[in-house]
Amino acid sequence: MANLRINGRVWLEAQERFFGIGRMELLERIQQTGSINQAAKEMKMSYKRAWELVQSMNSQADAPLVSTQTGGERGGGAVVTEEGLKYLTYYRGLQDRFQQFLAQEVHHLPI
Repeated sequence: MANLRINGRVWLEAQERFFGIGRMELLERIQQTGSINQAAKEMKMSYKRAWELVQSMNSQADAPLVSTQTGGERGGGAVVTEEGLKYLTYYRGLQDRFQQFLAQEVHHLPI
């Protein structure tokens, strides 16, 4: 059992799953591209699924994490809001701390 390791994931929940590694990546890609559709394509995810995730986060948060603008002469778009940036920053730190915890716990395995 010398190759034994500890693995896991951490996410935030409200009424349902609110924020995790996949949603973090989605927000990061929306921030980079300015588009939910483009972010979804980069993640090989359907636009419908990406939109559902954005709606889920927005409906559970105190303020929207993503703001959208419908198409027009200049086209539509999406922006990660200040609230969204707060959650991105917090979750990145949480993920780092969680990985450190897992790395430390390996030393306590009964092997």
